[in-house]
Amino acid sequence: MTNNKKDLLKRYLIFLAGLFVNSLGVALITKANLGTSPISSIPYVLSLNFALSLGSFTIIFSILLIVLQIVILGKNFKPESLLQIPVSIAFGFFIDFSMILLNALNPQMYAAKVAYLLILGVGVYMEVLADVVMLPGESFVRAVVARWETEFGVTKIAFDVSMAVIAAAASFFLARELNGVREGTIVAALLVGFIARTIGKKLHFLPGMLFE
Repeated sequence: MTNNKKDLLKRYLIFLAGLFVNSLGVALITKANLGTSPISSIPYVLSLNFALSLGSFTIIFSILLIVLQIVILGKNFKPESLLQIPVSIAFGFFIDFSMILLNALNPQMYAAKVAYLLILGVGVYMEVLADVVMLPGESFVRAVVARWETEFGVTKIAFDVSMAVIAAAASFFLARELNGVREGTIVAALLVGFIARTIGKKLHFLPGMLFE
């Protein structure tokens, strides 16, 4: 196996591991009753009100975001971006598996609950480190940035806030009360990216060690 192929294999393995860690983080803050991550907030609210699982709604919502990318980018949508589809399916299955895996978990200490956000940050860092495929949420933001030439950071915040607001509105409409969107959703929107960047700075030497 050539070095390039070995590097690519390592990148995909790290990405899959990061995807699983990310799903663990989503399951942990969900089990902690802190809400969930902004990108998972709409699927989570729907899963609370309909028969399908959080993972299944995550897959459906991810496919919708991919379709919207195609609409936004048109002929500029790259065929390799369709790799988001199997990635979304894997992420959905990982989330359901993580929810089953952590079924008996019943965290009580609030500080421990908040610490679960670190898991999300680690997962995001691993996905960025792999640098092979983006999840549909970030890809959608990048599509908006490319189409309308907006600033990525501002667009990402607007996207996350929009997801949380839509999820809250859906919860009130479907259940007449707020479920699934809590302080963990807001904190995840504000801190997970920061945590991932901080880890990246601390482990700046890692890419050079792992990849040729």
